[in-house]
Amino acid sequence: MKYLYDTHAFSAQNHAPSYWRDTAPALEDFPSLTEDTKCEVAVIGSGYTGMMAAYRLATKYQIDVKVFDAAQPGWGASGRNGGFCCMGSTKLSYQQMIRRYGLDATKDFFEAQKQSVAFVKSFLETHNIDADVTGNGEIELAHKANRMDDLRQEQEFLSKTFDHNSYLLAPAQLAEIGLSGDFHGGLHNPTGFGLHPLKYARGLARLLRDNGIEIFGNSPVTKWEKHIDGHHLHTPQGIVKANHVIMATNGYTAENLSSNAAGKLLPALSSILITRPLSEQEQQDQGWSNTTTVYDSRILLHYFRLLPDGRFLFGGRGGTDSSASGEKLAEKRVREDFEALFPAWAHIEHTHFWQGFICLSNDLVPYIGPINKDKTAWASLAYHGNGVAMSGWAGKALADEIAGDRTDSKLPSVFTKRFNKFPLPALRLQYLKAAYAFYQIKDEWL
Repeated sequence: MKYLYDTHAFSAQNHAPSYWRDTAPALEDFPSLTEDTKCEVAVIGSGYTGMMAAYRLATKYQIDVKVFDAAQPGWGASGRNGGFCCMGSTKLSYQQMIRRYGLDATKDFFEAQKQSVAFVKSFLETHNIDADVTGNGEIELAHKANRMDDLRQEQEFLSKTFDHNSYLLAPAQLAEIGLSGDFHGGLHNPTGFGLHPLKYARGLARLLRDNGIEIFGNSPVTKWEKHIDGHHLHTPQGIVKANHVIMATNGYTAENLSSNAAGKLLPALSSILITRPLSEQEQQDQGWSNTTTVYDSRILLHYFRLLPDGRFLFGGRGGTDSSASGEKLAEKRVREDFEALFPAWAHIEHTHFWQGFICLSNDLVPYIGPINKDKTAWASLAYHGNGVAMSGWAGKALADEIAGDRTDSKLPSVFTKRFNKFPLPALRLQYLKAAYAFYQIKDEWL
């Protein structure tokens, strides 16, 4: 298969050496497909989107569905992310969205984001999936003084446009709630929480297994053909014939998986380190003892949170080299950023470091809907680094679309409007490198 990045990052044998993988309950590997098979709906990808869509199709609509993955459930972004179950699955501002899509469509999109957070919380509780839920909402911290003006405007806009309350916090107020640092204030959005992403993913996989929904691991789709009798998905040891196909591979989508998606996605690297457990005294030294999910106001943002066992998670965007040597350089860069933001912890070693891909679209909003004219091939992807909440909700909504049932969930038109190629798609990584250079200047100097 063909990828934009070094193939090292896409090998099923290249397991992220993550804290999540070391602490999630073990899950027996799902078997590979070893013979030809048929189903009504074939799902490519066993992350949150694919598994939630399969669960919904099978349990609500009794539709025959099977899931196929190049590795195992949660191997990709669903098991590598920072565990921020929050809003924000677009890189457009709401003002830009209103200009492009209109006020009503943007309001529908905003409400869908809020619903997605509530949906994941309810799903975990209903199905007794213990995913270490922590924190209360999320907080954006102003890394420069002039960013507080932006946050004040954002608060007013959210209240006036969406009737959504958020709360400005001065540095002293941040310190009072255990979020001290070199920040100029923050904006608290009460919608969101933190979780253990792989416990969520593996809990979902167990739920499928318990309900007789087949997942085939280590079964990459190497060729996808459309014939008169439906879609044919070729795997190393068998061919899948299906009437409908869902592509739920997000930033791990091969360039040549489907001609209907070629050139339309841009994976981008995100990196995470985890420290050893911090003692109460060490937390006091930095003034950080709150488990709320937090990110800073940079475009190339940092995101961080205190975990239930006292470890600290610190992540960041940037970099376009997914090779083994590129990972080492990224680890050095992220470590330097961590020490600069949290100097009292500069001596605290980190025990884990890993990378994974987020996924961008040309329009900078997620796409959820059909990707061919006869509406038998579907996709849900491009969550722009905030897919923990949206991906599960999207899988559910996409299942309803395929079943023709819109009574329980309705896709806002923002999600289905366009799924366009990037201009000169062969140059996507060059675009990204240029954007990173510009954003770095803007974050530090403007």
